[in-house]
Amino acid sequence: MDKKNYITFLEKPELISLEESLGLKNITQQYPFFQSARALQLKVLKHQESYKYNNELKVTAAHTSDRTLLFDFITSDAFKEVPAKKPEKTTLKEKILPKKKTKEDLSTEEELAIGKPLSFNENETFSFNQWLQLSSKKEIARANSTITEKKKTSVKSEKDAIINRFIETTPKISRPSKTNISEIKITESKQDNQLATETLAKVYLEQKKYDSAIQAYKILSLKYPEKSGFFADQIKRIQILQNNK
Repeated sequence: MDKKNYITFLEKPELISLEESLGLKNITQQYPFFQSARALQLKVLKHQESYKYNNELKVTAAHTSDRTLLFDFITSDAFKEVPAKKPEKTTLKEKILPKKKTKEDLSTEEELAIGKPLSFNENETFSFNQWLQLSSKKEIARANSTITEKKKTSVKSEKDAIINRFIETTPKISRPSKTNISEIKITESKQDNQLATETLAKVYLEQKKYDSAIQAYKILSLKYPEKSGFFADQIKRIQILQNNK
């Protein structure tokens, strides 16, 4: 991919063919922190509605120093803009006898749109951060693994030293008085009603956090009673997935 074509693709990513898309993937593999190439690849995958998009978003976040910029990019109008699709040709037979799709033709996963690209808006920073939780725990492979191992050993020895110093001081904990009963406050992990969105429910679904997804849809059902029927159907489909896993 030469410089001239690359600049053209930055302006019009819909022009990228499948072969050129693979070339773009090679560029990001060779230069992992090449931000514009990763941004372009994300946009292409989003336009293609590729199942690879969600995972690629995590990978891009892992190679981005400022994730707020990435969030601003994927929620921008320019990123969401979908190129006009060419009208599909239909045969005379299809026009006369259009094929009807029934629910039996679709699997539960297809009905729940699992694997479809996640779409965040500018108010869904919480949902975005929830999606990146898994990737934030993964280490980026470094070329010099020996240095990494030495750092791990150093950190471990420092932790051991802190523990040993604590044990040596023999801290004494006073026995609580029977007359003075202390209250232990248990903080329940509840979803904030204001943070619950359909995107957040889909994030939990993609992460296979089925109970959290169901809870999100229950909150949405209360927030938007006009869509309660749709949310109830989504909950039933998730429960089917739970029973079959």
